Order: sequence, then structure tokens, then C-alpha cells
Amino acid sequence: MRRVKLPFAPGLEVEFADRERALQQVLEWSERGTRFPVVVFGPEGCGKTAWLKQAAEILRERGYHVVYVNPLQKEYLARTDVKEVAGALAEIIARASGRVEVELAYAAFNASRELVKLRKRKVAVLVDDVFQAIGLDRAAAYVKSLLGLIEYPPESYERIVAIVVTSEGVSRREIGRHRWAELTPMWNISREGFERLYKQIPEPKPSFEEAWRITGGNPGVLAQLYQAKWDAGKAATKLASSKELTASFVEKWRRWLEEAVEDPDALWRADAPEELVKELVERNLIVYNVYDRESWLWIDQPPPEKDLEIGVGKRVAWQTPLHREAVRRALEELA
Repeated sequence: MRRVKLPFAPGLEVEFADRERALQQVLEWSERGTRFPVVVFGPEGCGKTAWLKQAAEILRERGYHVVYVNPLQKEYLARTDVKEVAGALAEIIARASGRVEVELAYAAFNASRELVKLRKRKVAVLVDDVFQAIGLDRAAAYVKSLLGLIEYPPESYERIVAIVVTSEGVSRREIGRHRWAELTPMWNISREGFERLYKQIPEPKPSFEEAWRITGGNPGVLAQLYQAKWDAGKAATKLASSKELTASFVEKWRRWLEEAVEDPDALWRADAPEELVKELVERNLIVYNVYDRESWLWIDQPPPEKDLEIGVGKRVAWQTPLHREAVRRALEELA
């Protein structure tokens, strides 16, 4: 299996380094197809995009015609000999005006449908962060369209693999209201896999233990720290600003936030305010109602049952230790 090269930071590429079980899951789908679209959700920066690009390579090697689209990044891959499919995607990107993100999102579906229509026996459609592009109100309908392609194709086919990934916690609720997808979580990289990624980062750098403590195995946070010259305080301050941890928000919820930075499961209690939980989920600060740690429920390895050092509770977890640190710093600055 060829390992794809991925941009990590300006001037630095890394090789796809982990997710052995997740790659095996892709191989299993390649053997039978996906009965429902697989919607994968997880923390920002946990490596969903990297995994999806590696999945595209695996499926190509297994004889699939593959369409990969990331509408927000205006990026696509067309691993197919049908030139018209790649041409249609390229044309959308070339226009660089209007609603390119929305058009590209739907072009992925149209391209895969066209491949089935042309009697391509094995087709894969892989869509990255599509719900941010088309809007949450259209998320369920988009997934249903992919299900329709699987259940009611324009021509017979051998196998279809349909995967959608998202970082948006709220999309989990929207998609979960229907029975049109297999909703599956992904967590940050395991400690062993994260060490393989860490070794690809040039010196000077902090010790592995320190990098793990700050990132919790999140490649995106590792990249942020690398670009911040390993200044965790600077990275946390920048994250607090992007998450709009304003004085009014912090003061309104101070007591609960103080408890949650010590143990996120405080937000699982019956008396925890629903409004705060909703806000934290929408801002992609926490993952709420974390799945049981049964391995078959997860893409790749599940998080630990509970590890307060990296902000993981049994039912609630900070997306990364840096997310928790951003909230902690906001609390201290406004004390």
C-alpha cells in the first residue's frame, strides 16, 4: 500500500503514519461496499482528512473509480479514466466565483452517479467537510442522496463505497435523527501512532511526553504548535480567540467551565445546563455523549475509558488538551 504524502505545515510534508485499524476497515469496505453512507465525525484536526486521502489511494489500488472532494478547500481528486468526470470538477474550481463550495459538494455526488451510469463496476465517493459548505439544514438530504445512489442506482454495479467526514458536532445530531447513514466516530491518534508522526517532525522540538500532553494525539494541534515554535501559551490564546471565549460567555458559565476543565464529565450530570453543552458542541470544544469504547463502534482505535490528563471523560471529552487549556486561560484572565 502506497502511503500518501500530506502537507503538515508550510515547507513540511509528512507520510501518513498511523490508523492501521482504520485502513483495515477501508480494505473491508472495498471487499463488500458500504450498505449505507458512512458519516465519520471527530475532533478538529484528528486526521480525518489524512485518513480519507489515504482511503482514496487504497480504493484506487483495489480497482475503484474514486472521487474525492473537499469543498471548503476547493480540492478534488478524480482517480478514474473517465476524463469528463475530472474535467467537470476542474471546471468548477477554475471558475473561482459564485458558490464554488456548494457546486463542488454536489458535483461529487453527480460525478459518482455518472460513473455508475457508465457501468463502472466499483465506485467510491469520498467527501470532506461537506456540511460546512452546504449548510447543516441540507446535511440530511445530502446523505439521503448518497443512500439513494446505493439503493437505486442508474445502472447495476458491483460495489459502492460512500464516506463523508465532518468536524461539526451538531451535524451528528442532525444526521442521527434519520436512519440514512452509518454514523461513526473517530478519535485522535493513538499514543503509538502519534509517536510515529512525532518522529517525522524536525528538531528542535519538545519531548514526546510533552507533545502528547499538549495535543492528546491530535495532528492538527501538533501542527499548530510547530508553527507557533512550540509556544503552547500562544497557541492556546489564538484558539481561545477563534472559539470566541468572550468575557460575557466565560462569566455566564464560569462555575461549570471551572468544573469541566478539571473533569469534563461534570457536563454529563443531570443538572448541567443544556444551553452550555450546546454552545460547547457547536464551537467544537467538546465531544458530548462519547460512544462506548467497543472497538467496532469506532473508526480506528477508541479513546481511553477516562484520562483526565488529556481531558477525556467517560461520556464527555475536550476535543484536545489545547481546547481545554484555551478555556482554562480564558477563566484565569477574567478572574
